[in-house]
Amino acid sequence: MRMHNADETCGIAQAAMVLGDWWHVLVLREIARGHVRFDALAAEIGLSRRVLSERLGRLVASGVLRRSLYQRRPVRYEYLLTDAGAALLPLLVAMQDWGDRWVLGDGSLTATAEGDSAEHARVHALVGTRLPDGLELPGAQGLDLPLVSPDAAATVLFTYPGTGVEWGEPPIPGAVGCTLENRLFRDAWPDYRKAGVDVRGVSTQLVHEQTEFARTEAVPYPLLSDAAHQLAAALRLPTFRGAGRLRHKRLILVVDAERTVRHALFPVVDIPHAVAESLRLAVT
Repeated sequence: MRMHNADETCGIAQAAMVLGDWWHVLVLREIARGHVRFDALAAEIGLSRRVLSERLGRLVASGVLRRSLYQRRPVRYEYLLTDAGAALLPLLVAMQDWGDRWVLGDGSLTATAEGDSAEHARVHALVGTRLPDGLELPGAQGLDLPLVSPDAAATVLFTYPGTGVEWGEPPIPGAVGCTLENRLFRDAWPDYRKAGVDVRGVSTQLVHEQTEFARTEAVPYPLLSDAAHQLAAALRLPTFRGAGRLRHKRLILVVDAERTVRHALFPVVDIPHAVAESLRLAVT
C-alpha cells in the first residue's frame, strides 16, 4: 500500500496500515477471545489456511502478535498478543461499542439492552462456553486475580458501569444502581459463602477507585478492574460510553469451577431480584 508523504507522521494512517485489513481485525478479535491456535482461528473465522497464514505472518511482522511454540512434533505455534497487540484491545471494544450502537442499534445511548438486540444474543450465547485460560484482572493493590475463585463451587461474576459516577440529566438508561448492586451483594455475602459460592465485581474503573469504594462500603468480595478492556474483548461484552469512559453494561454470569458459564442474566433491570436469582442459579 502506497502512502502519501504526509501520512508518515500520522498515527491514524500508520495504525490503518496494521488494522486496515478486514481479516486482521477479525484475527485479533478471536485471539482476544482465547482462540490462539491456527486450527481454532481458521474454524472461528472461516478463513482459508493460506490466507490465515499470510495474515498471521503480517501481524507478527508488525509486532502485534508473537509466535509461541507449544508442540515440537510436529511443530505447532500459538499466536499471542504482544504489548502492542494488547494495547489494541480498547480499540476493538470501541469498534464493537460503535457497531452495537450505530449499526446494530438505533443510535440511542443506553446502559441496557432490548431482548431482541445483538448484545442480548451475544451475552446469552456465552452459556456453555469456557472463560479463556489465564485471564486475570487487577484487583486490590493492583495484584492480578482470577475471574473464577479456585476454591468455590461456582462464582457469580457481575459487571457494572461504575460507582460514584455522575451520569448527568437525564441519566443514561440502565446506568444508575451500581452502589445499590454492590450493597446487595455485600449484604447477601454470608448466604453466598454458606452455599460455597464466590462473587467478583468488574468495572472499567481504575484499581484505586475500586479500592476506595470497597473500603468505604466494606465490600467483602474482590472488585476487579477491566480498565484495559481484556474481559470486554475476551467475551465481547456489551459496553457504552458514559462520563468520559467506555463502561460495562450491567450483567451477571454464573460460572462453575471449570470456568464454564452456566447462566447469564442480561439485561439486569430489577437489581434486587437479580442478586437473589444469581445465588439460586449458582446452587442449582
